[in-house]
Amino acid sequence: MRHRVFALATFLLALHAFDADAQAWPTKPLRAIVPVGAGSSTDIVHRLVLEQLSVQLGQPIVVENRVGAGGTIGSAFVAKSEPDGYTILAHGSALTIAPALYKALPYRTANDLVAAVPVGTSPSVLVVSPARGWNSAADLVAAATARPGALNFSSVGVGSATHLSAERFVQSARIQAVHVPFKGGAEAMLEVITARVDFFFGPVALVLPNIREGKLRALAVNTAGRSTVLPDVPTLREAGFNDADYPIWYGLFLPARTPADIVNRLNRETLNVLQAPKMRERLAALGVDPMAMSPTEFEARVEGEIALNAVLAQKAGLNAQ
Repeated sequence: MRHRVFALATFLLALHAFDADAQAWPTKPLRAIVPVGAGSSTDIVHRLVLEQLSVQLGQPIVVENRVGAGGTIGSAFVAKSEPDGYTILAHGSALTIAPALYKALPYRTANDLVAAVPVGTSPSVLVVSPARGWNSAADLVAAATARPGALNFSSVGVGSATHLSAERFVQSARIQAVHVPFKGGAEAMLEVITARVDFFFGPVALVLPNIREGKLRALAVNTAGRSTVLPDVPTLREAGFNDADYPIWYGLFLPARTPADIVNRLNRETLNVLQAPKMRERLAALGVDPMAMSPTEFEARVEGEIALNAVLAQKAGLNAQ
């Protein structure tokens, strides 16, 4: 009996100490894993927000790029980390396509990661070379319809947001187009500028300078509303493609079993950062609109997109392996 009482007391003390740690969090530097390359829109947006979040939390946040396998290497690292709040995954929309692309993932997205807080959302812009002579998404679709399978589109890799944005549009428009993946956004965009590739769905921050310089023509954005930095560019819905929306989003995740107090505090502190006028201004310059969701709401969105992307991947015949 005394052994049971002692064991129970030990367990309660450990539980109390764990709760106390959660309430005091953070008491040491944190590490944020970005599972894609430096200089990507995911990397740029998260570094901007994490820099200010570090000030808000009073602890350094070391950002580390762990790239490979469509972001799954970095995601797996965080999923297998200690659930103590000190290892954060800074990812984006591509997280929700991985379960459909990789049959042998070393983690379960919906079970091994907690969606803590969304950072922001941004449209992808359907861009073409002015040399093509297309002035609208309808012009592009007409050209593709006239020559089935003759058009192509670039992306930054199989399963990337740039790839899925195009696949969503292709399915909505009921056209055929050949996917040409590249290693980075700059190369994917350059191929369109030179008209070697027909179209590209690029993040606003990437394509905006070339749109303003006249090297690219913006035909549409793939969000429900128009972009604040491209107010004259119609949405795909306005162009008649009602089921082609595929906005990019960015967000922070923690390992499963991270104490709710830590998850909620990370959510609260990050939202405070996003609400600051200067941060909103800096994000707006990148074409990013801050998002405000609770962990429960963000979790529901992520799970919904995993299901949506499973259908999209099946229709498009996508498989990274």
